[in-house]
Amino acid sequence: MKKIHMVLFTAMACASLQAQHKFNLLIGTYTNTCQSSGIYVYEFDADTGAFSQKNASENVLSPSYLSVSADNKYIYAVNENGTQSTVSAFGYNSGSGKLTFLNKNDALGADPCHIINDDKNVIAANYSGGSIAVFKKNADGSIGAAAQLVQHEGKGPNAARQEKAHVHMVAFSPDKKFVLVNDLGLDKVFIYKYNPNSKNEILTLKESVDVKPGSGPRHLTFSKDGKYVYLVQELDGSLTTFSYYKSGSLKQIAATSILPKDFKGGTGAAAIKLSPDGNFLYVSDRVDANAISVYKTAKDGKLTLVEQVSTLGKGPRDFAIDPTGNYLLVGHQYTNDIIIFKRDKTTGKLTDTGKKIELCSPVGLVFTKI
Repeated sequence: MKKIHMVLFTAMACASLQAQHKFNLLIGTYTNTCQSSGIYVYEFDADTGAFSQKNASENVLSPSYLSVSADNKYIYAVNENGTQSTVSAFGYNSGSGKLTFLNKNDALGADPCHIINDDKNVIAANYSGGSIAVFKKNADGSIGAAAQLVQHEGKGPNAARQEKAHVHMVAFSPDKKFVLVNDLGLDKVFIYKYNPNSKNEILTLKESVDVKPGSGPRHLTFSKDGKYVYLVQELDGSLTTFSYYKSGSLKQIAATSILPKDFKGGTGAAAIKLSPDGNFLYVSDRVDANAISVYKTAKDGKLTLVEQVSTLGKGPRDFAIDPTGNYLLVGHQYTNDIIIFKRDKTTGKLTDTGKKIELCSPVGLVFTKI
């Protein structure tokens, strides 16, 4: 009898473990270049790399970047549509993958391209508008009208791309006391004090940090211990490392380039992500490069290049690493697919699995629990 109980317990434990390695992959897309419903939900098996579509939104306009609530019940999206852009809220059933539209509000700035949320607020980065919009959350997960709009002013040396402010990312500090904001147009990283309970001064400027003129800061990520910030600059492929102080300050300690020494052609650095264990950093580059650079991270924040590999598509605007760290999925805006790479947890290296999700213009990838 004991043996039977042990066998049943082992079987249940294995089933539970297997279930824990299945996740939902949320994909935001552009809907103005090919046939797309907007947001797609796929189930992804992090043991095998297998996937299957679970659900999709209905007629959502270009929900390019997504942010999931901490309780996994709501999804917030930016809807890129020029001066008519909006920010949308959806109810989310992780079991079925069903998305229920709640409401949307004017982004108050053109072409929002990034979004974050906590239990009080939703914060969006308006790229063409050069501004940050903050929305209060309602009890049902919907969003109110914008409670605050922070407008950046100025320009940079690249006349074609830095003719004005271009806010490209908003990111919480690990302790949620600050919001870091990258402005591609101004070559600055802004640090705002975060006052979540304030009615209309949720963000108050603490300071800003200048980066290399003409480099165009795009995305950043924190080291696992929160002591360092890694910033990728879109216009010249720079990769800058900062020490981060809990007082909300940055100090540059290193800079390199994600471009190979003999590289000739266009560059457009895009996404930057840390592996779940914090040991490796990944950065994608678009235009002519269409590659991912892999770096080993050290406790002192230093980076060592491991490899640079083709993403096997065009326009790797975003990628995501599954929560187990087994796979890295790259979304290609122009070849309309998501390439699935196996990830070596020891070396950080990537190997093509031969598997891919074919989907119209994927531009934002997020894993969530089921």
